[in-house]
Amino acid sequence: MGVLVREIINFASFWRSSTFSATVEPTVYLLAFGFGFGSLVSTVGGYDYVEYVGTGTVATAVLFSSAFPAMFGTFVKYKFQRTYDAILAAPVDTEELVTAEVLWLSVRAGTYGCAPMLVAIVFGLDPSWGMLLVPFIAMIAGFGWACFGTTISAIVNSIDNFNYITSAVLTPLFLVAGTFFPIDGLPQWAQVIAQINPLYHLVELVRHAVFGFEPGADLIHLGVLVFFALLMWRLAIHFMEKRLIA
Repeated sequence: MGVLVREIINFASFWRSSTFSATVEPTVYLLAFGFGFGSLVSTVGGYDYVEYVGTGTVATAVLFSSAFPAMFGTFVKYKFQRTYDAILAAPVDTEELVTAEVLWLSVRAGTYGCAPMLVAIVFGLDPSWGMLLVPFIAMIAGFGWACFGTTISAIVNSIDNFNYITSAVLTPLFLVAGTFFPIDGLPQWAQVIAQINPLYHLVELVRHAVFGFEPGADLIHLGVLVFFALLMWRLAIHFMEKRLIA
């Protein structure tokens, strides 16, 4: 609890820049694709293209506000600032430290993830009661991606190695998440990758929350997100413990 309170207090000193970077870039994607491609493609999957992209870019905002801050922030804290060494000198273990860090990032992701959807409402997306669940869906996904970022930061030895993760892992997953176009038109191998891509399941669950739930499919989407979050949480604790204790 003390670690979580520390993160909240510390966030007060840089919330403006963090909020700007986490919400503006997905919003730019929304405006560029929604109105750029939207002028060429009126509807996709039965939705107006702005509505389609507006709900899809929630996943982009969640990714940008969880995985990337976890990767870079965690690495800097344990490698350069030695913040975690100081925290672990108190009666706090690695599991509590990692859990508090990623929980805070997931709360931020759940909040920032709503920004593109709110922008889409301004440009014509009809509000619905299901939208109230989007912050919680985004928080679950954000928890998993924050744990992913923490795991990567504990494994790599140089901050430059994050370029490999961004280019070879996150960018391909981002492109086959169904954010800007349906995955049905992709090659079969890409559709298979999409099915194991947590971002894809986040996009689908958010869209169904906004436009109408599909209970059977949505239980699968939610199950994938929860499984991803729990798996990455345990991996983050394992590798961070090896890094900090060993």
